[in-house]
Amino acid sequence: MSKCDQCIVKQFNSLRALGKDDLIRISGCKTSKFIKKGETLFREGENINGIYCVKDGVCKMSKLSANGKDQIVKLVVRGDLIGQRSLVTDEKSNLTAIAVNEMEVCFIPKNEVLHDLSKNASFSLDMLQDMAKELRIADNVIVDMAQKSVKRRLADVLIYLHETFEKDDNGFVSVVLSREDYASLVGTATESAIRILSQFKKEGFISTTGKHVKIIDFEALRRIE
Repeated sequence: MSKCDQCIVKQFNSLRALGKDDLIRISGCKTSKFIKKGETLFREGENINGIYCVKDGVCKMSKLSANGKDQIVKLVVRGDLIGQRSLVTDEKSNLTAIAVNEMEVCFIPKNEVLHDLSKNASFSLDMLQDMAKELRIADNVIVDMAQKSVKRRLADVLIYLHETFEKDDNGFVSVVLSREDYASLVGTATESAIRILSQFKKEGFISTTGKHVKIIDFEALRRIE
């Protein structure tokens, strides 16, 4: 088990505000686990009772809608924390977390996090800033859903994936999403997402090999309305 004070991942989240002694204390009580692709980390309505730090891998956070369909709210990547909002508000999880690929996560118990929130002002401020950032992103998603076309939203997702994740030697994005995932991210039917992706490929904007996607023409994707 790696030690928190020596882990590079902490630089990407609120844990960077903690001192070495606090990080050593957390190392002694955290639990590390590996999550296989497609496995559920936790479900909507569950008590998380702590936070997860994503050491490696990607997971999708989804919300079950009234019609019974899952809507992907966001993708969580290496270095992100999961569950801090439920912890601070003492509520059950509002989202379901499912691994997109193999993940390694560290779980930090609730009482340890609350201890640091009450004793460390920098840690508290960092966590508040992270949650405020998430709210800003959520606001932008709401506006995008209302004002942007499905084609524009799907183009934005493709650009985001390319800019966020590593590519292989041929330029294909390492993270693989299903066509259902693409549809869920932009709020449309799977058939529509498949049709638009096929159109992008036909027009030479992207290239695909199975579920792997590579962007060929960034400017063309950015010009889509």
